[in-house]
Amino acid sequence: MKNISIITMLLVLLGIGTTQAQTIHPEKTNYLVLSKNIQQLKPVMQTAAELAKQDGNDYGEFYVIFCGKTVQGIIKDNEFLSLAKQAKEQNLKVFVCGLSLKKFEIDPKDIPKTMEVTENGILDGFQLTKKGFITITI
Repeated sequence: MKNISIITMLLVLLGIGTTQAQTIHPEKTNYLVLSKNIQQLKPVMQTAAELAKQDGNDYGEFYVIFCGKTVQGIIKDNEFLSLAKQAKEQNLKVFVCGLSLKKFEIDPKDIPKTMEVTENGILDGFQLTKKGFITITI
């Protein structure tokens, strides 16, 4: 119950989600990582690779959404940009919260093509949860 409250509060306060979630596989295990720290992308990628190996044919989608103040560093951090490219090649979908971009006055056009911007993160986060995504906040 405590985890649900924390996740819900973070969704509301930070505005996270994924409007681009058209390829969801409900019969498979899908994952969503919500993060306020772009430095977490590398361990998230390692985790996704291990889960894909463990889940085998049951592995579905893996989304990571970056939100909050950390979005300010996305376009300036070359290591993150390189990892985001690798994540896309690994079939991870990396999203950036549009509400966070707006709050910190970052033009969505400046976000690299290896990432997608979600417009309404709160709504999208709830929709993914309702669709059965296993969610963790780091």
